[in-house]
Amino acid sequence: MAFQVLIVDDSPVMRTFIQRVMKSSEFDVSAYFQASNGKEALEVLGREWIDVVLTDINMPVMNGEELLRSIRSSAIEVPVVVVTTDATDVRVREMLTLGAKGYLTKPFAPEALRLELERVLGGANA
Repeated sequence: MAFQVLIVDDSPVMRTFIQRVMKSSEFDVSAYFQASNGKEALEVLGREWIDVVLTDINMPVMNGEELLRSIRSSAIEVPVVVVTTDATDVRVREMLTLGAKGYLTKPFAPEALRLELERVLGGANA
């Protein structure tokens, strides 16, 4: 089953890196979408079917925490994996409490991203 993935990060370099990591790990993706902040991500979610969202926390306009809160309060049902440099226990718990299904700390090994996505998506890509 091919997935549609939304990558949300204010760094174009990081968005491209995540996409390349997914391609090199042969993760089955039919389409990649990108957004530079939570507001843009909500616009994509409003017009596209997305199977998983990979989001940073610290972004301008609307950060990852605000994005999670917006998704949680809407009718959008999509698993969210946080990909961020903030590895504090408090932040991890906070994001998981807000509805994140996974949490990955930058920098990460390509295999770590693959394993986290397989865990969140139920191993459908294994």
